[in-house]
This record gives sequence, C-alpha cells and structure tokens, in this order.
Amino acid sequence: MTLFPTTRRYSMAALLATASVAFSIVAASPAFAACQSRGNLDARYCDDNGDLVADTPTDASKWIDPDTLIFSYTPVEDPSVYENVFTEFMDYLAKKTGKKVRWYGAESYAAQVEAMRSGRLHVAGISTGPTVFGVNLAGYVPVAMMGKADGSFGYRLALITHKSSDIKKVTDIKGRKIAHVTPSSNSGNQAPRALFKSMGVVPDKDYKVIYSGKHDNSIMGVANKDYDAAPIADVVMERMHDKGVVNKDELRIIWQSRLFPTTSYGFAHNLTPDLQRQITHAFLSFDWTGTALKKEFGKKSDRFISISFKDNWLDIRTIQETNGVQYTDAALKGLKLKKKKKKKK
Repeated sequence: MTLFPTTRRYSMAALLATASVAFSIVAASPAFAACQSRGNLDARYCDDNGDLVADTPTDASKWIDPDTLIFSYTPVEDPSVYENVFTEFMDYLAKKTGKKVRWYGAESYAAQVEAMRSGRLHVAGISTGPTVFGVNLAGYVPVAMMGKADGSFGYRLALITHKSSDIKKVTDIKGRKIAHVTPSSNSGNQAPRALFKSMGVVPDKDYKVIYSGKHDNSIMGVANKDYDAAPIADVVMERMHDKGVVNKDELRIIWQSRLFPTTSYGFAHNLTPDLQRQITHAFLSFDWTGTALKKEFGKKSDRFISISFKDNWLDIRTIQETNGVQYTDAALKGLKLKKKKKKKK
C-alpha cells in the first residue's frame, strides 16, 4: 500500500482557505439561490429531498470525479495502525471504482471535516458525534456502518474508573477530575453532558472536565490514575484490552448507556452519482472473511451494513440539540484539540 504523505502535511490554514474559495464560488451561483430547504446544513448545501444530508448538486458541472480517492478513518487511535487495518478494503474500493485509493491519517475530527469540505477528502469513516458535524458542515453523506448479519450494531457509553477508586456510582464523580474526549465526541462528551444531568450530575459545575483528545487517552489516563474517571466508548476499551495496551480488569465500569450507532462510513456529496453508487456498493459488498478488518473489529462486527442518517442518528442529534450544539465554524474549533503528552510512569 502506497502512502500519500502530502495528505498528512495539509495545514489547517490551507484547508480553510480552499473551503472559503469554494464557498464564494457556490454562493454566487444561481443554484445556490434556488435551494428550497437545508435544515441544519451549511449554506453551501441543499436538502430538498428531506433526508437531512446534502443533496448531490443538480448541476452536473459541479460534480467531481477524481482519479485518486482519498480515504480516512476516524482518529480514535493511532492513524498509522489503522491504515494497515483498512488496506484490504481500500484495495477493494479501488477495484470497484477503477480509481487509485490513498490514505489520509487525520489527526483530529476537525481535520477530517475540514478536509472533506475543502475537497481534499472523498471517502471516510467518521466517529459517531462528529458525523453530525461532517454532514452539516462538509456535505458528508453517511451510507454504512459496521454491524452483524442480523442488522445489529452499536456501542455503549461506559463511565469507567480505576478498580482501586472509591467511586461506585455516577454521583460519586462530583468534585473529581474527569476526562472527557473532545467537545464533539458523543460518548466522550455530548451524551455524558445530556445524560449525567438527568442523574443529578452537571459536568463543569459538579466536576472539572479535562479534555484528553482521544478515547484511548482517557482510558490510559484512568488506568494510570491521572484522571478519577472518564466517559468512553466501550468498544475502544475492548480493542485496547485485546491489544494488550490496557488491562480492563484494572478498570471498573460504573454505569453504561443504551446502544449508540458506531462510526459511520460515507462520501462527499458532490462526487458523481455513478461514483457514489460504486462506493456504496463497495462498502456493502466487501467480504470481511480473513481480513484485517475482521481481526480488528470481529468481536462486534463482521460486515458493513446500510444506514440512514435521518433514522440511525436521531438519538445523537437529540443529545446534541439538548446540549445546544451549533454546527458552525466556531463550534468546529472544538474538534481541534491536540493529543496530550502521556505522563511517564
């Protein structure tokens, strides 16, 4: 698999500059003024069919058909590791589309969203909470998610602490140092803010929130006793345990939520309709048997399944609405938190 090093060197300034120029061009067009409905979508997109995602442009001159598709997976953990996990799928995607496919190792949720809306990212797996930002700010169209043959899918928000901690229930985290992931993270911030409040605990008021940047940082921080507790995605903890990065037996789950949808997979709204269909087919027809994807995610999933953003992300959108989330450039800055240096033992 050939790396695409220039992708990793994209600067935020370049991404925003490109996006700004693109917006100016679209805003000046007659098609822009003709949009009848867009809901929460950014002003450069339309949703006239009511599915809550950006419509494919009606003007064929605005479609893009790149020779090389850039693919990115959510930066939950080490991007370089996940490039190897997705190599076989990327090869399959190349076969099904007739395109070259190259990897973009995004370092933050914001980097993914900004890369897609600037036209530098075409196909992506975006984490649960940031999916809504991708849809509304970048014209991202989610079409698939990891799941099982029976259609089952999902993960749970787990509030964890060290097994030696005296924290036994949610209200015990009052006055403690609690790690959240990033402002846009569903299980790492948005869901805890909405759900903990109903249990008598208000983040930032009843306890100090410290953003760790990634789920694995929060988990390792609790394992190393840098944080008293942390709300995280249980699937990330399971994967870290399986890899020997952390021993989950040293941690205790205080409380768990109902199931949430996992990382979504999709593409930029302005790809040609034929290319959109080919990409969708590649996800839904890819055989996981004997692949690195099966080895990495096989405990919870064994295939990609079809999804509806309007239906499957209803709870996520409700949580974000409850928290007063606004899908703006200012809010997007909250996704740019850098990975914190780990303390030496």
